[in-house]
Amino acid sequence: MKEKFQEQIFQHQALIHKICRMYRDTKEEREDLFQEIIFQLWKAYPQFQGRSKISTWMYRIGLNTAIATFRKKQIEHSALQDQLEISDMTRDTEDDRRDRLFWAIKQMNDADRAIITLYLDNLNYREISEIMGVSENYIGVRLNRIKQKIRKRLNIK
Repeated sequence: MKEKFQEQIFQHQALIHKICRMYRDTKEEREDLFQEIIFQLWKAYPQFQGRSKISTWMYRIGLNTAIATFRKKQIEHSALQDQLEISDMTRDTEDDRRDRLFWAIKQMNDADRAIITLYLDNLNYREISEIMGVSENYIGVRLNRIKQKIRKRLNIK
């Protein structure tokens, strides 16, 4: 069982890293969250019954862990966020656009942040609705509103 778990973690570690990046600002906080998510996945692994894809299950546990630990501890604003707020938002390198997008996403509430993170990871509405425990229609409506918020925050028309 341990080997199978380790194999699954290795195959899907990118999704865990993505959650950590969305919910934590510093490298140390992301590493701590990564470890906590792995721990929670390990605890829950014996109950995984394969009714959904392993990645769906991992997303659900990862997001729940990130949100639960975020609420326990108030995270300070990162230097990146402060820098982005005062920098020239017209720069257009790919790294700058990605950083601006992450900054805009981090400004959102937990549920919206989770939905857009899953969407950006190319999950379809059905998969997102399974992870979030809401209807596909709700996901479609929320995604449209989230996209509008992002455009507004980034001054995109």
